[in-house]
Amino acid sequence: MAGVWAIVVAGGSGSRFGGGVPKQFLDLAGQPLLMWAIGAAAAACDGVVAVVPADHLDGPVGGLGGPLFLVAGPDGAAVVAGGATRAESVRAGLAAVPGDAEIVVVHDAARPLASVALFDRVVAAVRAGADGAVPGVPVPDTIKRIDPAGRVVETPDRAALRAVQTPQAFAAAVLRRAHAAGGDATDDAALVEALGATVVVVDGDPANLKITGPDDLVRAELLLDRRDA
Repeated sequence: MAGVWAIVVAGGSGSRFGGGVPKQFLDLAGQPLLMWAIGAAAAACDGVVAVVPADHLDGPVGGLGGPLFLVAGPDGAAVVAGGATRAESVRAGLAAVPGDAEIVVVHDAARPLASVALFDRVVAAVRAGADGAVPGVPVPDTIKRIDPAGRVVETPDRAALRAVQTPQAFAAAVLRRAHAAGGDATDDAALVEALGATVVVVDGDPANLKITGPDDLVRAELLLDRRDA
């Protein structure tokens, strides 16, 4: 039985970061961001599929000195080409996940500091009966919902709000059904929610930083230093 598989999504261009190298291949403490994400996924799951841009499919990744699969556990990580959108990249990864997988965890390579414990937390919630589980952290700021003209429409109670992270875990059959229609969303949980399926929020990790710009990379280095101290 295939058990739990992870899809590490690194198929984007990283254009918001700037520079000539997609951000998922930039160096963080001696290895590409992608490899940090794969390392945690491989430690927590039975198999890993890494989704990379098509033009990075062949040869070393981001200056890595050898094939990607060598650092992804005894059975290696499958490496597939991503699509034009995040959802298309996830679907490419799903196609490489064994059909008998029970749970699929989707994680963004842009979050290199996700811990094995965080993977375990979302997987445990799905094992307990949820169709999907996402990590979330409280929102510290007041949030305003506005209309196209910039007028405030609503001020939701921030106590009921969470900023959602990856990794996100799902019952494999539910995730496949959610992607079957070919829809798009900012995360996989939204597609699963659209089915009417049950998605729960577990405790996220404030240190599970998303790398979107150069300053975030500096912060990630500092967080790693503190974690290793």
